[in-house]
Amino acid sequence: MTNLTKLTIAGALNGLSKGEFTAVELTEAHIKATEAKRALNAFITETPDMAREQAKESDARRTAGKAGALDGIPLGIKDLFCTKGVPTTAASHILDGFTPQYESTVTANLKAAGAVSLGKLNLDEFAMGSSNLTSYYGGAVNPWTKTSDPSAKLVPGGSSGGSAAAVAARMVMGATGTDTGGSIRQPAAFCGITGIKPTYGRCSRWGVVAFASSLDQPGPMARTVEDCALLLGAMAGHDPKDSTSAPVAVPDFAAALTGDIRGLKVGIPLEYRPDGLNAEVSKAWELGIQWLKDAGATPVEISLPHTKYALPVYYIVAPAEASSNLARYDGVRFGLRVPGSSLDDMYKKTRAAGFGKEVRRRIMIGTYVLSAGYYDAYYAKAQKVRRLIARDFTKAFQTVDVILTPTAPSAAFGMTETTDDPVTMWLNDVFTIPTSLAGLPGLSLPVGLNSDGLPLGLQLIGRPFDEETLFKVAGVMEKAASFTAVPEGV
Repeated sequence: MTNLTKLTIAGALNGLSKGEFTAVELTEAHIKATEAKRALNAFITETPDMAREQAKESDARRTAGKAGALDGIPLGIKDLFCTKGVPTTAASHILDGFTPQYESTVTANLKAAGAVSLGKLNLDEFAMGSSNLTSYYGGAVNPWTKTSDPSAKLVPGGSSGGSAAAVAARMVMGATGTDTGGSIRQPAAFCGITGIKPTYGRCSRWGVVAFASSLDQPGPMARTVEDCALLLGAMAGHDPKDSTSAPVAVPDFAAALTGDIRGLKVGIPLEYRPDGLNAEVSKAWELGIQWLKDAGATPVEISLPHTKYALPVYYIVAPAEASSNLARYDGVRFGLRVPGSSLDDMYKKTRAAGFGKEVRRRIMIGTYVLSAGYYDAYYAKAQKVRRLIARDFTKAFQTVDVILTPTAPSAAFGMTETTDDPVTMWLNDVFTIPTSLAGLPGLSLPVGLNSDGLPLGLQLIGRPFDEETLFKVAGVMEKAASFTAVPEGV
């Protein structure tokens, strides 16, 4: 039998429909892979027994001719999505013991499509980080290694680091992620997989633990562009329970992979070439531009003049929203409770013990910029600049169909590198944050390896609710890249 963990989602669906193997066999193969690769710390909670039951039910549906769009496909769920009867931690000590009695809309949609859940995946605490090192449960490990130092453990990126590591290591066929400032795209680039942050409002946020409500957006991560298209088709859709969910139809994203991009104009922003840009990242970008030219697209230089303000704007807006969202974690209703001599004392002790350093840092920044005397100077001004950043993109899309940029300023770095300097860590999202502030769809796909044998990714940015063009262009680039390398031992 084919090595079932090496199949794509599209390939597995084809094999299941032909009866070449069962959902139970497919699931069992991935459960064994998960058990064999626990050293990667990709999972916080494994649910093998539940997965086996779901696989049996999937086989029964297929036999009855009632198979869903993703029936029998083993997935991992980022532990930011509430899952009924399964602990949800947000990788934080403060949510110890929290088991939701309801299901997030996105995971409910995946279940309705027949997907099998292998468990909850590791992440940066409350999705705050670019390395997965802020998780209370320890950092997930990137399955890739440097050729120059194979013993060095690398970060998988963040915050969806467990999702990226599990997909790259073939523990799951695909995974859910969330993206606030790059948390799907940056780990996808670090782990050599594909991930897409859909347009804000494309996927429901209901049942997803909130970080920054005006930025958070669920999306899929998988090993191919087509697999991401299949996953997004199942995840997306209007949800009346989410006031920011857009009432727009969900197209057949996979059908957009026609391979024909002739006549498309591809924007190349001048501002994404900062001084000191990694030479190998720059070379990968030039190669991507050439692939698109060869396929009949036309590169067009564009300007996004307010890009340089995106990082400071983000680190005002996101912490401000986080300080508000995380006020609900006080030890009273759910999760951790540390006894105190009074109610206020209990609040203080619970939050001090329950939140990690990075989360406390962002809560304090957010509370400061929202405080009396500083609101207008910081938060209100940041919102005005955010509108200018969005306007830059609107103007650019009057002349181009899609924008191509690097995803991250470097390849994956070591787990012991630069982690003591929060500002250096925040710079990892310098290429992804503008897209998030504008609410646009952004897709990262792997395009090759650097001189140390580590994957590099490029980012495609599209018009609002035009994920189809992103998938179309990404499919062409994926074929040109012929990126088939996998982490050693996988």
